[in-house]
Amino acid sequence: MTSRRAFLAGLVAVAAPKPSWADAGGPRWLACAREADGAYALFGIAEDGADTFRLPLPARGHAGAGHPHRPQAVVFARRPGAFALVLDCATGSLLRQLTPPEGMQFNGHGAFTEDGSLLTTTEQRASDSQGFLGLWDAEYRRIGQIETGGIGPHEVLRLPGDVFAVANGGIATDPSDRTKLNVPDMAPSLTYIEADAIAEQVTLNPALHFASIRHLAHDDGTLAFAMQWEGDAGQVVPLLGLHRRGNAPLLASAPDAEQALMQGYAGSCAFTAGEVAITSPRGGRLHRFDTSGAFLGATRRADICGLAPCPGGFLTTDGGGGVLRVTQGHARPLGLRPRAWDNHIVTL
Repeated sequence: MTSRRAFLAGLVAVAAPKPSWADAGGPRWLACAREADGAYALFGIAEDGADTFRLPLPARGHAGAGHPHRPQAVVFARRPGAFALVLDCATGSLLRQLTPPEGMQFNGHGAFTEDGSLLTTTEQRASDSQGFLGLWDAEYRRIGQIETGGIGPHEVLRLPGDVFAVANGGIATDPSDRTKLNVPDMAPSLTYIEADAIAEQVTLNPALHFASIRHLAHDDGTLAFAMQWEGDAGQVVPLLGLHRRGNAPLLASAPDAEQALMQGYAGSCAFTAGEVAITSPRGGRLHRFDTSGAFLGATRRADICGLAPCPGGFLTTDGGGGVLRVTQGHARPLGLRPRAWDNHIVTL
């Protein structure tokens, strides 16, 4: 009888449908926010801009990683952070809290392999800000780490073939309060990691070593990287780079008067059909370029930062609660929420 029951239970387990993102309301994107009462939460966003779910967070969330198949999200604390939460977006339950190994700190971003069997997390060693990718298995157990070849890694992005691109910001920080310790000598870089090794690394012209490489986007073999300038505040510099493996990076900029309004800060980047864009919450602007780096135009929006591709253009969010679709430079509101959206939108 026991054997028969076990057999029938096995059949039920095999037949039971596995939960998917449809069980969480079918969100297209994920984003963190601070609500009007000061609480923090993770939200699912539908293609029309509507909320699909809300999950409370214990502190400010920065960015996250959506599992490619299961309705699970890993949300990272603002860098340098000591926790990441694995949330079941269908039930609202906390599945696991991740803690970096002793002496390490999370740096706000992560990415899954294509099959979802491995999670990578950007981390730095607290003592010297040396960068690593943390490796976690399908049950979110720590199984190892890989050096990123630089200081202060921020975003990691999975490319086709489970190649991981890492933005090494180049800035060493105090482990307790984010004070920048090495700005005169900072050395940002862009690293491609295949399997467990660095396959290619890109650095900028030494004259631009103050341009911290922070955020990434990818489309059709081109990697975009958004930068934040740590040098002379009056210097007008490019904030967007484009790179194809094996080639030198191409830097893109608006005309000087328009570029100066970005205040040396790009917060997010994204591709959509034939275009790439960066946002600047400090400058209150979105800049669009074609994929050759030619400037296409600016869209003004106060405290704009979150950016992701959407049909016909870009989805953006801002600190005033706005959710907008930008098509050929024209912004159309999709909603105004009683919250301040954080820096990033995660595409599922």
